[in-house]
Amino acid sequence: MAITAGGSLNSVPAAQKQTLNSNYIDFTSDATAGWAQQYLPDLMEKEAEVFGPRTISGFLSKIGAEEAMTSDRVIWSEQGRLHSSYKGNVSSATNGANPGTGVSNIAQVTIESDIDETSGFTANNHGIRVNDTVIVANSDGVFKCLVSVVADAVIDVLPYSASALSANTASKGTTILVYGSEYGKGQSYVTAAGTTNTTDQRGANEPDFKTFVNKPIIMKDYYEVSGSDTSRIGWVEITGEEGQSGYLWYLKAEADTRARFNDYLEMAMLEGEFAATSSEVQGSTILPGSTTNAADDAGTEGLFAAIESRGNETSGVTGVNAATDLAEFDAILAEFDKQGAIEENMLFVNRATSLAFDDMLASMNSYGAGGTSYGVFENDEDMALNLGFSGFRRGSYDFYKSDFRYLNDKATRGGINDAAGSAAIRGVIIPAGTSTVYDQQLGKNLKRPFLHVRYRASQTDDRRMKTWTTGSVGAATSALDAMQIHFLSERCLVTQGANNFMLMK
Repeated sequence: MAITAGGSLNSVPAAQKQTLNSNYIDFTSDATAGWAQQYLPDLMEKEAEVFGPRTISGFLSKIGAEEAMTSDRVIWSEQGRLHSSYKGNVSSATNGANPGTGVSNIAQVTIESDIDETSGFTANNHGIRVNDTVIVANSDGVFKCLVSVVADAVIDVLPYSASALSANTASKGTTILVYGSEYGKGQSYVTAAGTTNTTDQRGANEPDFKTFVNKPIIMKDYYEVSGSDTSRIGWVEITGEEGQSGYLWYLKAEADTRARFNDYLEMAMLEGEFAATSSEVQGSTILPGSTTNAADDAGTEGLFAAIESRGNETSGVTGVNAATDLAEFDAILAEFDKQGAIEENMLFVNRATSLAFDDMLASMNSYGAGGTSYGVFENDEDMALNLGFSGFRRGSYDFYKSDFRYLNDKATRGGINDAAGSAAIRGVIIPAGTSTVYDQQLGKNLKRPFLHVRYRASQTDDRRMKTWTTGSVGAATSALDAMQIHFLSERCLVTQGANNFMLMK
């Protein structure tokens, strides 16, 4: 079934600062409709709200918070994993240093990355020590081993079983997990041969953490109307999201500019990204000078960029949608199990994904295929059939589903998704609750929502949402025969624990 969208829609704001001629009834060009006609037309003065609620802001206010900041950057740190787990390869199955036990199946394992393959990880700085007991697992099997020698990124392991490890040189095809240690009576931190390991004697493991940086961006907009136009009465009774009403058109234009700017504040926090070092933006006039620190460069890290960089992405097993059947959703749960395993999560999805979730949950009921029992499964012939779900529990996780207007509206991400193909964003899964992080400015641990907006503010200037009026109309501040209403904000988004987020494409 093909659907044809309506035409002749006033869907794009005009760039003029006054009411357009095309918005008035023409009483001159058509003699039958103009002043030559003696009958007064029936004017419907009230402006029709054909697009419903036009604003998309509110997403961040539902799940986040706002805090003031006084610096050019915001820096926060997040805990690392507690256990030592790495990826590497079995570089040799027989060439390990013989500890003097007469055993020949000694393997050399090369550490290549940590378990998350974190960028910037240095293999030589792993935390595996002599006499640690490790699990070495790859396509050849699972082996429990004792570490006998540590030489930078290469460790010698002795299998506890009689089976020898095979050389498996696939890059990062082997996982190494430290699960304990074993020492002989009276033995100190030495090699299995009983001599001190002078090759690479490692000390105590230190807690690991990761530091992240974001920077605020300055956003501006303004509306201008001449002094003469402020007194012109229109024939259309205006209406809008900001509560404006009456027949003064500039009131609507100013309020629409304000509402659009409020949407920009949220859209920038969702879509923002840092400019690449070689991008043209880095050489533009918005930068005070050349710099090598990304936090001082152009751009800011929005929600989608943070998840793409530090979080998880899914396109579903079929590559079409991440909610077409329960098996695909269980793959999402399996990934969450590897991360923070946060129990409560919010699903903000577009229409297609929302319906896919409803169909997936309904199919769990044996009568769902016939459309006889959705929702609370208590429908009857005298009530409206409930064909939707607002939440569900799977395993140990609770999910609460909500439509994300920003992903549906044709004038925002809805239109972009139509053209983006496989890169389209269908939804986002965000953990509910708070996270404990160390604030380097305050010097202590704080509990904050996983998402919160930082805006610049001081006792002198609050730049969360700054508005001021200039000109000679109203409160006169200059000789300009006009009223200019200015909007400004300086803010950034802090995405904590992005490894617990899921971007659905």
